[in-house]
Amino acid sequence: MKPIVWQLAVMLGLWCSSLSLLQAQERPGVELEQVRTSDIISEVSLNGTVNALRTSLLSTAVAGLVEDVRVETGSRVAKGDLLVALDDEQAEFELASARAEAAEARARLEEAERRLAEARSVGAGRNIAATEVRARESEVAATEATLARLRAEEKRRQVVLKRHRVEAPFDGVISDRASDLGEWVSPGDELLTLVDITNLRLDFRVPQDYYYRINDDSQLLVKVDGAGRESVPATIESLVPVSDPRARTFLMRATGPEELAVLPGMAVQATLRVSTGEQGLTVSRDAINRYPDGRITVWIAEPVDDDLYEVREKRVEVGSSFDNRMEILSGLEGDEKVVIRGNESLEDGARVRLAERGSR
Repeated sequence: MKPIVWQLAVMLGLWCSSLSLLQAQERPGVELEQVRTSDIISEVSLNGTVNALRTSLLSTAVAGLVEDVRVETGSRVAKGDLLVALDDEQAEFELASARAEAAEARARLEEAERRLAEARSVGAGRNIAATEVRARESEVAATEATLARLRAEEKRRQVVLKRHRVEAPFDGVISDRASDLGEWVSPGDELLTLVDITNLRLDFRVPQDYYYRINDDSQLLVKVDGAGRESVPATIESLVPVSDPRARTFLMRATGPEELAVLPGMAVQATLRVSTGEQGLTVSRDAINRYPDGRITVWIAEPVDDDLYEVREKRVEVGSSFDNRMEILSGLEGDEKVVIRGNESLEDGARVRLAERGSR
């Protein structure tokens, strides 16, 4: 009889052990996180536009006939490239004439200086009258003035000739062409539109109450509309302290990194993160449970054994959200651990086990 009782006891023990192991395996696996104190960040979503730092409506400084057009709409150009040339034949003739007159004046000056040196070598009052020496000195001075005037005229004609060429003032793309061969153009007429596509600015309208809160620690994360890529950090370059009285906003200008492939006119989205200067309790957004009746809760896990926790649901009041975290205004003390994975089907008082980080 005793052997039978002993066998039953062993079987009962094995059954209890198997049941405990089975229950442990069936307990849901969760991932926990410690509630922590963090700097509270205020986030605001912004819509902006990509604008070129430089857009030039190119025109000519002189009137003339369009003789050559080197670019089309969409052409990429470098600084100094010839874009449009006007008929400059007459300007070349006028420059050649000015150069000839200047050369003639230089020859007259050389002759006047020779005659003056000759008079001075003879000696005033002995073989040549003093008045003759003074006359030759005056002739040299007058010829020098004439030469200076003609040199200035030569340079002016060079400038006029150069102005028959419209060159690119900076690297960019031709966005519009408003002139063609054979057209007569006058000073101020728009010939081309040149847009700088390398120096771009991201312009955002920001609510005016953020103006004095933006500092060196503020973050701006930018994403291009429809690009489907992750947000990238941008650099806040300047704040324009002129508010729009109707929208109560001010202009914030930023620059993006090279990997943010944008073009002028594109729409961009951004998230501005600004410190409130306060600290508070925060949890991961994954710990938050929202219900249709407006309740917001978290699951708190309290240790029972080394790898065993008991969970209970706690109602909380939340504040701002930022960087995948949520501010807790009330409901937690700060020393709790909350469930951030595996909280979809928990019940009050349920016992759970720790799962490997990142597993469901």
